[in-house]
Amino acid sequence: MITEEQIAIFIDQAHRIGAERLQLCSSGNISWRVGNDVALVSGTGSWLGRLKRENAAVCEISTGRHIDGAKPSMESSFHLGILRERADVNVVLHTQSGYATIVACMKEKPADFNVTAEVPCHCGREIPILPYFRPGSPELARAVVEAMQSHDCILLSKHGQVVCGRDFDDAFQKAVFFEMACRIIVGAGAGNYLTLTEEEVGDLEVYVLGKTQT
Repeated sequence: MITEEQIAIFIDQAHRIGAERLQLCSSGNISWRVGNDVALVSGTGSWLGRLKRENAAVCEISTGRHIDGAKPSMESSFHLGILRERADVNVVLHTQSGYATIVACMKEKPADFNVTAEVPCHCGREIPILPYFRPGSPELARAVVEAMQSHDCILLSKHGQVVCGRDFDDAFQKAVFFEMACRIIVGAGAGNYLTLTEEEVGDLEVYVLGKTQT
């Protein structure tokens, strides 16, 4: 069902997340759709930066059932829920990247993350901020899956970020650009940064993303 080549790719991509310091130690998790109803998920407590074959779990997407390998991450329920609801998504990534987590812990969180063109073009015009739910809880899973039905990036209060993409590069790029936006916001200080106007975002959607003007 799962080939050694697929497991090797999954491990390599997990190491990439660690190499770019998008997560710390055992925080963060990743999943990859490898068949119509099968996904690889990082194992509970595993360090993405040094993930090994024995840290990979095989799960059934439709039921969430653990099929083989390590015990899946405690956040696997929202990973599999996103893959279940979004046929266009093949990779889900959850990290506690430094600046996104700072923003997630702010009392007054930004209403707009569109500080550069990369954010609306890759992360989406709007990035929802979810309230705090206990990590691994059914409440968190329900909230994340619901938000990700219409968004590719979200921020979890007092927790971290979740992104999804059609492939590893797509998800990775979204996570990096969202982290970049949060770094700009933190570095500039509260109220001391500019965001793109609605007109500027609309212009990007037409001339960069190729969306039809309405």
